[in-house]
Amino acid sequence: MDRVFNFSAGPSMLPVPVLERAQKEMLNCNGSGMSVMEMSHRSKVYEEIHNQAIALFKELMGIPENYKVLLLQGGASLQFSMVPLNLFKSSKKADYFVTGMWAKKAAAEAKRFGTVNVVASSEDKVFNYIPELDPSKFSPDADYFHVTTNNTIYGTRLTTLPDTKNVPLVADMSSNILSQVYDVSKFGLIYAGAQKNVGPAGLTIVIIREDLIGETMEGTPTILKYKIHADENSLYHTPPTYSIYVAKLVLEWIKELGGVAAMEKINIEKANILYNYLDQSSVFKGTVVPKDRSLMNIPFILPTEELNAKFIKEASAKGFVNLKGHRSVGGMRASIYNAMPVEGVQALVDFMKKFEMENK
Repeated sequence: MDRVFNFSAGPSMLPVPVLERAQKEMLNCNGSGMSVMEMSHRSKVYEEIHNQAIALFKELMGIPENYKVLLLQGGASLQFSMVPLNLFKSSKKADYFVTGMWAKKAAAEAKRFGTVNVVASSEDKVFNYIPELDPSKFSPDADYFHVTTNNTIYGTRLTTLPDTKNVPLVADMSSNILSQVYDVSKFGLIYAGAQKNVGPAGLTIVIIREDLIGETMEGTPTILKYKIHADENSLYHTPPTYSIYVAKLVLEWIKELGGVAAMEKINIEKANILYNYLDQSSVFKGTVVPKDRSLMNIPFILPTEELNAKFIKEASAKGFVNLKGHRSVGGMRASIYNAMPVEGVQALVDFMKKFEMENK
């Protein structure tokens, strides 16, 4: 079977040039005579890969000198605990902006360790919009303010960041890291699972301002302390070596395209192709308030469940796979992360137009 257009929300498709490079180096990476999966994480060959990945993150995201890049394991879900364990230092209080299921889960986990103030939530409308923030509800003595920049399930994103004054802004960027330009200096901490825009599952990226590293809550396990990983260059124990290697290849691919700014332009083009069609279609409808639409995840529906099921089945047969929406939203969802080419989105829209003509 030929390659399909994989619209999975994650793990997602990877760039073909990256897969081809990994294939070429599978048996012999950098003259080592072995795969990265086989080599010691203390070896010189792997150490070079590791350090190159960190350097590329810093270069592509414009990360200031007073930040550390950590390459960890455990997914974004482990960060739901690591963030409060490491950042609850003074008031043991945090503000959470709940714009989706993952933000809700992050807030629930933080409640195990301190006080959580939910400053706003869009759960009343199945998270299909980003609510307006009222700064009077912010906690001026909070240890941090948590946001989720893009909501994978519901297809929304933050188009503006809250002004948290002196309170460190913490962001879960799992589903849109490297997809658009951010000023990293506006954040105290950024974390992201790799399996959507960076590489295979198994790697978690943490970008943390140095002044936030150090103190932890009493009883915090050693492995969950940012300082341990920062001091050891993310080599305190065996890191997810192969995931880091593939991430490095992805970062090189983004750099060759022209960097994150160029990637953002491509992502806007892709999203507009699909949104413009949804806005004029007589049968397909988007589910998100237009001003809050994601560039990465686009949910849409047909008038009946029967048509939804028919579309998903026929699309899959044509090579458009993993379009079924999350159970909490239903319908379909096209995740068009960095590796999805413009041609893939255009081909999907062409198929949708044909389906519309045949099912009016």
